[in-house]
Amino acid sequence: MDDRLRLSRRIRFLLLAWLRRSRSGRIEFIRRFGYKEIIKATEGFRKVIYTNYHGSAYRAKFKGGEVALVKELTALDLGRERFDEEVQLLGRLRHRHLLTLRGFCIGRKRLLVFDNIENGSLKEHLNDPLKTPLNWKTRIQIAIGVAAALEYLLVFSSNDAQIYDVSVNSCNIMLDENFTPKISDIRVNRHPKNHPKATHDSCSEGSCADEECGNVIFQLGVLMLELITGQSSDREGNDLIEWVQDSCIANSIDKMIDPDLGNNYSSRELQKVLAVARLCIKTRYEPPSFSITHVYRYLQKKIDVAT
Repeated sequence: MDDRLRLSRRIRFLLLAWLRRSRSGRIEFIRRFGYKEIIKATEGFRKVIYTNYHGSAYRAKFKGGEVALVKELTALDLGRERFDEEVQLLGRLRHRHLLTLRGFCIGRKRLLVFDNIENGSLKEHLNDPLKTPLNWKTRIQIAIGVAAALEYLLVFSSNDAQIYDVSVNSCNIMLDENFTPKISDIRVNRHPKNHPKATHDSCSEGSCADEECGNVIFQLGVLMLELITGQSSDREGNDLIEWVQDSCIANSIDKMIDPDLGNNYSSRELQKVLAVARLCIKTRYEPPSFSITHVYRYLQKKIDVAT
């Protein structure tokens, strides 16, 4: 069994290494959109999905009915050359649970166009009473899918000079027509931190002492709490963590469950997901002794839900 596991990990490592090498060259199929076309699709940038330090994201409906996400980049140092490089680097990312870059626009604003967000954001489905509540299976699939995408991002960029910054919460997790989760808030980090860069071993197989890895794990933990409780976080997870702690989860897990789920969930699975979430949120205060890969593999192994 150990030999098979080592072989599996070796094959995985070689595949990811091949993916890194395959990123060279220009991306020819990314389309340049006209600024007027973007204005019309976003109704004058009025359909805001979320706003953060990376910029604002808008819901856009293009001619033909396709619903996409348009993201404005607001970095002061993002000149034309750096913007072009950003487009190239983001355009090379390929994962089922990442929004695919479809195009860009250079006008009065620097804009990126992603697809597909047919069902909007996860936050909308947790908070909007007019939306059909997400069932337990879908919520677990979202957690596992996001963990898979985070593993891909951390390992994929671990040996590159350009590290991908990622933010994860219910606002920026988009859902396609099949409710497949897609991370939308990814940027190229042009100001590497002073701490040592994460390696393949530290980010995927062993501990994850790197600050960025720990921050991503913390965000994933908060996201899992959002999925369990149906409450979206508005203060970087602090409000939700405090609310969960006040619910005395050690004595009564039922108090924190989203009422929209009713009794249609697995108590065994709930306890496992909650245990993982609590471990993840501890990484805000202390370096984690596990990696995002450990979280992903645990959820895959212990939760009987196909992704």
